[in-house]
Amino acid sequence: MQSEVIKMEATKEKILKKAGDSFLKFGFKSITMDDIANDLGISKKTIYKYFNNKHSLVSQTVSHLHEDCLCQVEGVCEIGYNAIEENFEVKKIFKDMFQASTDESPMYQLEKYYPKVFEKVMKKEFIMFQDCIIKNIEKGISEGLYRQDIDVNIITRFYFAIIMAVHNENLFTYNKNTINKLEIDALEYHTRSIATAKGLKELENQLQKINNQEP
Repeated sequence: MQSEVIKMEATKEKILKKAGDSFLKFGFKSITMDDIANDLGISKKTIYKYFNNKHSLVSQTVSHLHEDCLCQVEGVCEIGYNAIEENFEVKKIFKDMFQASTDESPMYQLEKYYPKVFEKVMKKEFIMFQDCIIKNIEKGISEGLYRQDIDVNIITRFYFAIIMAVHNENLFTYNKNTINKLEIDALEYHTRSIATAKGLKELENQLQKINNQEP
């Protein structure tokens, strides 16, 4: 009985992983249950054993992606980077996750086609984002990279709003080749607004590293 439970959990995990990869790459609308079943080499009936419908699959997949992202972010934060370097390393996680083949932002598609799921994930996302950024700002202040006179809660909300705006197609023309640049611009804007002279030097170092990596 226990081995059967473990097998079922492993199967569900495989479905969530494949669904997450497909949704982020090709969009929440275009990928069907048949597509996922075919990619995994299983029957669609098997997927319906774990998920009642596509809406349920999308909802649980987004939660799975959220938890995976949180684990990766926490892993980066434990390495010991300085606060500014840490933010750029965290940014790499999102760059790797959102390698879309569609010309619509995955977040925009989620909001457009699954608004209730989007609303739910945004609440969770802000809680995670708020916690991470507050810790990062407090760390940066202690390292002398950020100013001591900033309002941490306000700055956190500003940065979250900017990042969300980058993925809003009503404000920006989304292009899978430029979204990473927009997110780096947002991070640079955020950092410059709170950095000390020492912090600005570290910011320039991080930006130079990115320039050196570009072809």
